[in-house]
Amino acid sequence: MERHEVANTLSGATVGGHVVQAGTIGSLHIHQPEQKARPRQVRAPHGPFVNREPELAALAEALALVEAGGLGIVVFTGLGGVGKTELIAKFTEEHRADFPDGDLYADLLAYRHQGGVDLPELLAGFLRALGTEPPAVEAERFTAFRTATAERRCLFFLDNVEHAAEVRALLPARGLVVVASRRRLPALRTDGARVRQLGPLSATAGAELVRGWVGSGRGTDGELAELVELCGGLPLALNAVGSQLLDRDSLPVGRVLAELHDREGRLAMLEDEENDLGATYDLVYERLSPEGRALYHLIGVHPGPFVSAGLARAVGVRRAERAIGELRGVHLLDEVLDDDGEDRFRAHDVVRTHAYGRARELPDREGLLAGVVAYYRGRASAADRAMTGKRLRLQEPSGDDLPRFPSGAAALEWLYAERANFRAVVETAAERGRHGEVWRLCESLWPLYHDRKLYQDWIAAHRLGIESAQWDNRPAAVVRMRNQLARAHFERGEYRLAAEQLALATEVVPLVTDRQVVGVLYETDGLLCLADGRPADAVERFTLALAENRGDDHGEIVQSYNVAQALIADGRPEEALALLAGATAQAGRTRDDDMLMKLPLVRARAHRALGQLDLAVAQADDCARQARERSQYAKEAQAHTLLLGLAEERGDGELAERSRERLRELAGQGLSQEPRGRY
Repeated sequence: MERHEVANTLSGATVGGHVVQAGTIGSLHIHQPEQKARPRQVRAPHGPFVNREPELAALAEALALVEAGGLGIVVFTGLGGVGKTELIAKFTEEHRADFPDGDLYADLLAYRHQGGVDLPELLAGFLRALGTEPPAVEAERFTAFRTATAERRCLFFLDNVEHAAEVRALLPARGLVVVASRRRLPALRTDGARVRQLGPLSATAGAELVRGWVGSGRGTDGELAELVELCGGLPLALNAVGSQLLDRDSLPVGRVLAELHDREGRLAMLEDEENDLGATYDLVYERLSPEGRALYHLIGVHPGPFVSAGLARAVGVRRAERAIGELRGVHLLDEVLDDDGEDRFRAHDVVRTHAYGRARELPDREGLLAGVVAYYRGRASAADRAMTGKRLRLQEPSGDDLPRFPSGAAALEWLYAERANFRAVVETAAERGRHGEVWRLCESLWPLYHDRKLYQDWIAAHRLGIESAQWDNRPAAVVRMRNQLARAHFERGEYRLAAEQLALATEVVPLVTDRQVVGVLYETDGLLCLADGRPADAVERFTLALAENRGDDHGEIVQSYNVAQALIADGRPEEALALLAGATAQAGRTRDDDMLMKLPLVRARAHRALGQLDLAVAQADDCARQARERSQYAKEAQAHTLLLGLAEERGDGELAERSRERLRELAGQGLSQEPRGRY
């Protein structure tokens, strides 16, 4: 037999793919490696860096453990303003290549409420950043987090930690965990952590830091050493004074020292600080422009941690952007990175404490606080309307003079970014007896709490909302607040607590004249019946809710939607389709686009129950298309989940793969959480 020599050659370059040699290719599948999310959340360092060799050595030792496949933990404790965050930012910038899977940041203050931290919500953010959809059951997020980090090498920066237990609950399977705290946390040594107290800069190191800013021609070594001493060796204080020197080339260091000495002893020590920084920040404050001082007063009055140009303008700060730039320039504000596109800034705790002292001198301090509360009430009201359109509300629209949101998705992102501010504003308004504002804020915050499942905030705010509605003598608001609190307990599977709130709300019903308000109680009770496996009872409750909504188009459509779901669960899909036909026609007449998007999904379930799979696919696909166009990703995920089941029943591999792919995209972006209701 004649032999033939065969040679295959490949010329040129291949980009982003595979080269396969085969005689026959039948069913060949080439899988690209999964692209993991690589978050980069730790901010860049702000400037020169000195005298932290022991701390950097501790970080290097922990990094060696990570490189060996283990877990490293380093804890830095010390005074506010001593440079903990800057140290970690510097290390992260220099070692990003050692963490190929990313660096993640969490400020526990933003998740802290009444002494506790909403750890499940924090982990949900970490999981989304890593490209993993957080489980709906909060307890499962801890194991999901350890699973997601088992094969990754990440750095996790936990800022403003107060208790060792908070760190233990957030430990990944591997990686480097760096903790910053103003409290001593010796207990973490039992977990293998390296705990280092970060002290103030020495006179030599502090002088080196200032010299790096102002150059060799400004001030003597003795003057700079004295400046460091008067600033308590805290980099934050030195940054503020150093910025003044940079802004005014003619300002002698000796004059700054004289002004600082003149103020020694005039201010008490700032809260929880061991150094007298009042004089230092007093000097910075007095050099601010009128706009800068007005913004500083806002920082002192505002109960929440974040400020923005929108808030500043709303309360009367002139040239708000310029004022923010001025305070950033002297390191009184730091930018906060959020996903909503709005510039948001945070003042250090030392700054906030000093600003609070300054704001106490204002003759109209209460008026400024009222402006802050009014701003958040107005923006929350506008966000609620942008997200949920025509739903039942007890309050009139407010905040007409404030910017509107371009879409419901934008409104939701803004609400979520401001959640810590809302928590603080609700609590402060309740303390100051602004009861009408409290329950109205809670009513408007419903879509935030319901969509993002912020259960701790949800429950705490509505307890205050109930009390405020009672003080405000608004029975309908009492019923509304108790119902919304019942829904939080329902979402958490705490059915007994939900039923208790419904019973308490029912006691007030004889005082309520708005029957739609009574209808929300029937609706929630119907959901409890469905959860308890009693669909016939659910049909009865939702039918009562429908009766209470007669005359309100949106309310009738919503309750028809609920009745139809209960009918399907009760084995009566034909009745459900008849009811849905009328609801769809009504939604079309009234241009209720939100419900026009949702109704096809229930029709799809009814057709599926009748074995009409082609009709079910068409309806579910219509819902998925509309939901995607409206950025209603939770509803889109629900539709694709149904489509996946229908595809498997029909043996439609193409449809199944299409829905699987879209569900993966939604899960990877953290966009597939599913709200459970309207009220």
